[in-house]
Amino acid sequence: MTTRILPAVGDPEAARSVSTLLSQLPDAEPAQPVTDSTQLVDTLARLAAASLDELPEVVLVHERIGPVPALELVREVALRFPAVGVVLITADAGPALLSAAMDSGARGLVTLPLGYEELASRVQAAAQWSLGVRRHLGAGAEPAAGPGGTVVTVSGAKGGVGTTVTAVHLALAARASGRSVALVDMDLQSGDIASYLDVQFRRSVADLATITDLSPRVLQDAVYVHETGLSLLLAPAEGERGEEVTDRAARQIVSALRGRHEVVVLDCGSRLDSANAAAIEMAGTALLVTTPDVVAVRAAKRTVRMWERLQVRKAEETTTVVNRRHRSTEIQPPLVQKITGTRIAGTAVPANFKELSAVVDAGRLHELDARSTVKQALWALAGELGLVQAAGRPGKQLARTGDRGSLGLRRRTGGR
Repeated sequence: MTTRILPAVGDPEAARSVSTLLSQLPDAEPAQPVTDSTQLVDTLARLAAASLDELPEVVLVHERIGPVPALELVREVALRFPAVGVVLITADAGPALLSAAMDSGARGLVTLPLGYEELASRVQAAAQWSLGVRRHLGAGAEPAAGPGGTVVTVSGAKGGVGTTVTAVHLALAARASGRSVALVDMDLQSGDIASYLDVQFRRSVADLATITDLSPRVLQDAVYVHETGLSLLLAPAEGERGEEVTDRAARQIVSALRGRHEVVVLDCGSRLDSANAAAIEMAGTALLVTTPDVVAVRAAKRTVRMWERLQVRKAEETTTVVNRRHRSTEIQPPLVQKITGTRIAGTAVPANFKELSAVVDAGRLHELDARSTVKQALWALAGELGLVQAAGRPGKQLARTGDRGSLGLRRRTGGR
């Protein structure tokens, strides 16, 4: 049987060496090497969306792949595509790295410089393991795009554009349609979700940062179940503790939540750090919220360009949401799309802070009236993004069934 192999090697010379050896393996069908972690995950996701049979049996990850570190990439591939055998190519074959690689989900190590016999042995073992997993899953089974649910990040072009309102309402809309939903406050220094949803809870995302094995029990202890049914993972009360959450911790936390919830929504705020950059890179949908004014749209453009420079997210893979839109506003969504180079959400959120002021002042944002045009627009956006069950429709109908819905916002910074 032919073994399909997908190498992930960033260095051109190393890629040529790997491809040459793979071409000599019997019954091997090596694909063109992918050059970075984003391309690898995107390629596997595209193949998985078609069929389990389209996925390669073996993925080779070179130790110098980027921008995601090799072991983190191995972990993500193993979690998202469990029917794929991952082999790590590394110069260090010591017991410490071997243990770390196995913990991350690798099926073996190949040491540098590459040797034919070792490479053939590791590839064959990983391929046999992959075939065994696929037989267990069943030939007709459709693979999940991840170990569980959909991940959506919501970021702000600048402070006060309504990032938290958007994040919480997307979560509420998904929850109201019957899905299990986790809402994570990844605005680690100034997150407001706890305040505006009237939550007092000692645990936060920072408490999970140093835990290497996030068991269901550990995760359950850190999550607060709100009266709306949302599972909340809050930002630390002490903003300086946000520095404890590294990109590796963020990836592990998001993966653990995705394994237990159908939808995971992350409020990433307007400040980019390593943790929320990792979340944005992992997300199936990355939203960027802006208001239709010159300052905010310029900030949105800066954010998109920064994401591209740091290889966090491509402009064409980002969806911009226009908040506080009014018909008389000179800057309309098509112009925002042209300036930023991103996709524009079909649903724009109207400007109507009066609808929000009462629940904001009362600290009961989850009791916003279902007739609110802001709420209806945001829930319609959730429908547009596919976060609600097919049985429910966003907007007016869904809002009527969601009287216990909630929202969050940064009123102190002028946000809605």
